[in-house]
Parts: sequence; structure tokens; C-alpha cells
Amino acid sequence: MNDLPQQPGAPDPANEFASDSSSIDPRDFRNALGTYATGVTIITAAAPDGKPYGLTCNSFASVSLNPPLVLWSLVVYSSSLTIFQNASHFTVNVLGASQQALATKFAKSSDDKFTGVDWTPGLGGAPVLAESVANFQCRSVNRYYGGDHVIFLGAVEAYTYGAKELLLFARGTFGRFLADDKRKTSP
Repeated sequence: MNDLPQQPGAPDPANEFASDSSSIDPRDFRNALGTYATGVTIITAAAPDGKPYGLTCNSFASVSLNPPLVLWSLVVYSSSLTIFQNASHFTVNVLGASQQALATKFAKSSDDKFTGVDWTPGLGGAPVLAESVANFQCRSVNRYYGGDHVIFLGAVEAYTYGAKELLLFARGTFGRFLADDKRKTSP
């Protein structure tokens, strides 16, 4: 599943962490990764019976502009894994600074995550959350296994976005982006 050349004697990265043979401390590695601020999203999909599912995710990234592709990843022991693996579509809902409570709600295991949440069914029934800064409705294209996560690749079939302030996550906490007010202007 990897086209990169292998160095003789180098461990296979796909199995290195899963086999506990890495010399890197997972907790410290997570702390180091936390120095990189990410946006906060809620990924949604619908079960075959139409029931909505969703979870908070900060592993979302763009892959390609042409064709328009995005990815996100989910830990292999997630209770929602089979829903996302079997869904024809998923929606990436990018959260705004005012949606921290929603991010926290969807980060916890619960059967009533959508109670009191304003949403509409999108492509494939995947919920599109109201008031999100942006959403990307994606057809599930492929998935790849990497260590303790499954990486989902999606072809963007529809999207919307606005200018609301973004919700960010870094060093284990939520935050905001503060733009430099001293923007250069042309003379």
C-alpha cells in the first residue's frame, strides 16, 4: 500500500507502532504533535437506517485541488468505525470559535450527540451542521490503514464556506486565531 522505496533494514512504518517496537514514547510524541495548531471539525455520516453519526476530529487535511480530495483519520478502536467504513459519503464540518461546546459534545461517546443540534441531511444522508464555518460533502473514495488509525480519502462533491472566526486546537486545548491587525496597505 506504500509506493515509497524501502531502506534496507528499516522497519515498516505501518507496523512500527502497532508492534510496540518504536523507540519513540507515544505520550511525548503526542505532546510534540500538539505544538502544531489544527482546525476543529466534526465528521458526520449516516448509517444504513439513516441514523446520523458524528465525531470531533482535528486530523482533517486537503490532498488535491484537481481532483478535489480531502482526508481525515479515525482510530481503529472507535465505536463509529464501521459506520464510516460503510458510508457512501461523509461530511467534514469545520467549526467556528463559538462552537467549542459542540466540539466537546461530539468528542464524547454518546447515543444522543445530535439532540438539540441543528442539521440537514447532505449527500448520502451525511449531516451538514448549521452554523459551521465550512462544510465539505464527500463521496468516500478509499481508506488506508496506518498504525492505529484508518485514513479516509474523500472526493469533494459539494462545499460551502463563510468568514466566521475559526476554532483551533493546540497543546490539548481550544483556542482562536488572532489575525495581525497591522496589515500592510499599498501606498
